[in-house]
Amino acid sequence: MILPLIFNAFSNLSYVFTAADLQYRCFIPTCENRSNAIYQTDWLQAAVPYENNLPAKCLRYEPLTNTTTDHCLANDFNQSVIAQCSSFVYQESTVTIVNEFNLTCDENIWKITLVGTIHSVAQALALLIGGMFSDRYGRKWALLLCIALGSSLGIVRSFSVNYEMFLVFEFLEPLLGSTMYTTAFILGQELVGPKKRVLAKSMCLVVFALGEASMGLIAMFIHNWRYYLLALFVPGLVSLSFLWTAKESVRWLLSKGRQGEAIVILQHVARVNGRTLSGNTQKALDDHYQRQLEEPAEQNASFGDQLLEVMKSKRLTVRLLICSFCWFTNVMVYYGLTLNSVSLAGDKNVNFILITLVEIPAALSMNFIMNRFPRRMTQFVSLGLCGLLCLVTQLIPTDVIWMNTLMFLLSKMAISFSFGVLYIYTAEIFPTNLRQSLLSMCSMIGRLGSIVAPQMPLLAKVWKPLPMVLFGSIALFSAFTILKFPETGNVRLPNTASEAENLKADSSDSERSES
Repeated sequence: MILPLIFNAFSNLSYVFTAADLQYRCFIPTCENRSNAIYQTDWLQAAVPYENNLPAKCLRYEPLTNTTTDHCLANDFNQSVIAQCSSFVYQESTVTIVNEFNLTCDENIWKITLVGTIHSVAQALALLIGGMFSDRYGRKWALLLCIALGSSLGIVRSFSVNYEMFLVFEFLEPLLGSTMYTTAFILGQELVGPKKRVLAKSMCLVVFALGEASMGLIAMFIHNWRYYLLALFVPGLVSLSFLWTAKESVRWLLSKGRQGEAIVILQHVARVNGRTLSGNTQKALDDHYQRQLEEPAEQNASFGDQLLEVMKSKRLTVRLLICSFCWFTNVMVYYGLTLNSVSLAGDKNVNFILITLVEIPAALSMNFIMNRFPRRMTQFVSLGLCGLLCLVTQLIPTDVIWMNTLMFLLSKMAISFSFGVLYIYTAEIFPTNLRQSLLSMCSMIGRLGSIVAPQMPLLAKVWKPLPMVLFGSIALFSAFTILKFPETGNVRLPNTASEAENLKADSSDSERSES
């Protein structure tokens, strides 16, 4: 499951590099030649206005003469007349869709930001579609199809001939390929027992963070967005040859009444591990199969019928609503903190790597914390701590850069930890036959947070601390709603809606510990 997690990181954030804005300024034909033009020159302040110690991107002073010289002076320009330009000199050799498709100046900013919005909208739709497909046709087929389609469409996107074609495939690729993380996570969770679920999720988070960090590393060496996309998506197609050997989820097979296939997989697992299936295990499988024969309606029920069964339960309906709100909060705060990390200065690729690697300590600590403390309290504390850190940050003077940076990193670690816990918690509070569908539904609503997050910096123009105050407040409120969830630590995953409904506030009440 490691490879799909890495490929999902590539799919999730590739637009950060392919649609990255660049530093550029007007080309001054009376002062330079296209062949030897450089971004910063000693005469530049005579030719263009400056903004925040940088040359304006799209503005230049009107020249007083049309003769070409190698060195311009202030009296060569009428600095009281500012004109718009359409030809540019770029600070670096990096090629993104900005200079490839001429998406420069203020009138085209919306086209750049639209890329991320389109990507997030496609991911939201994909989570619902992929979840229903996975619950109906199996985790393995959903995983293979996501990787095949996502990789193929990502490769096609690298050959886009214009902005419109790029945008279409920026939508189609995540729509059909971005659910590989959710599918791989669900398959991993269903292949292990209760005590190993946290370890499985910790590994998912570490691998995903390393996948994100590797994107920054690749960007250091590949500066053309077309070759960059090929480097990210071609390995996905190559990996299909050995990802084919992945086994289907035994839990999913049993939930669909396909006992024979489940036993074949378990026997294979036993041979590989040098074990044998005990008589008790075989009897438990037979008893499970017999119960399914006696309840055929639930096995053959459509997604709509199964969802209706969940909605009939007030407890499960409230649980679904709270879970969706918590997903929205986690996604918005997670991406909002990343976009508001203005205190981190330096090389953008290095910054990206650091921001992603800071998630690893949170992931590793999960395995030690969640197996020792209740799920509900862990989720409450991590989300509440993130909210408090966001609010406390506003009390620190802006000129104390190291303290602001430290608080940002701690907030990012807290929300990353909360995000990881929420994945596990969501998988544990819903039944097997609807587990990925409902997790995907919650995640889909959470994606609204990633659509809203890029707009948060606009709030700073109204009141500078407003974004962080909003993040902190909504995180704290969401933390208290978690207290309505049941406790699921060391409890067998519920297979039906009735089992999910009967989860109690404390694991000891359920009396359903799994051996």
